[in-house]
Amino acid sequence: MENVLKFGIPKGSLEEATVNMFRKAGYKIVTSSRSYYPTVDDDELSLLMVRAQEMARYVEEGILDAGITGKDWVIESEAEVEYISELNYSKASKNPVKWIVAVHQDSNIKTLKDLEGKRVATEAVGLTRKHFEKRGVKAQIEFSWGATEVKCPKLADAIVDITETGSSLRANNLVIIDEVMISTTQLIANKEALKDGWKKNKIENIDMALQAVLEADNKVGLMLNVEKKNLDPIINVLPALQKPTISNLSDDGWIAVNTIIEEKVVRDLIPILKKNGASGIVEYPLNKIIL
Repeated sequence: MENVLKFGIPKGSLEEATVNMFRKAGYKIVTSSRSYYPTVDDDELSLLMVRAQEMARYVEEGILDAGITGKDWVIESEAEVEYISELNYSKASKNPVKWIVAVHQDSNIKTLKDLEGKRVATEAVGLTRKHFEKRGVKAQIEFSWGATEVKCPKLADAIVDITETGSSLRANNLVIIDEVMISTTQLIANKEALKDGWKKNKIENIDMALQAVLEADNKVGLMLNVEKKNLDPIINVLPALQKPTISNLSDDGWIAVNTIIEEKVVRDLIPILKKNGASGIVEYPLNKIIL
């Protein structure tokens, strides 16, 4: 039997960001709204689109060898899986997401204690119940089938929902009164799959490629030429991921400098480099950085 790794891609909010990350890592994934089985240009991978909320359970049961989901959903499902690594990305940014308790801005409810006996709507019933129990608050916690933020205040006194930028909360006139947890995206694996040497190696290789993509995110490469006499001023103003690479040019009086920097500083940095004697400045994109 050929070696094939069964891998879960999260369907929904993380789907586009995940597929783009794999593309930068060198995997061409083609998805379809009519199919839960994306194609990929790697015969050793069998992909399945799974909602992040269900991913950990399928990985635990061995239906999938590995997959990507939020730590929140692993905890919510109480699945026994192995955490391989944290992948610092989400739907809209590289920031972690938060599960929060929110109420309408006109509500008299100001603290978690004020929710004693009140109705709370959430998609993460387990997480919410544990949070309230730890704080000694007895509330009526009920499952929400999506669009949770619109249920407060007419259908619920409060909600427990996930937020990344806070825009949806503001749009629905909600304010945060408590924080349940901070969650990050995780690469998880089935415990039995990790006992298979080939599968373990395949998972680790995928992880290395994805981490390299995330490391390169928002960074660019910068090449420039400079006379040797002007090297020190250039090095002093040049922020670098590590020490810049310096190499000789055919003209003994000139050298080439190659480095990696945050993309956001380039627009202000290039004029400074130019004033300090740099020439032939080239900015180029990066797909992966392996440290």
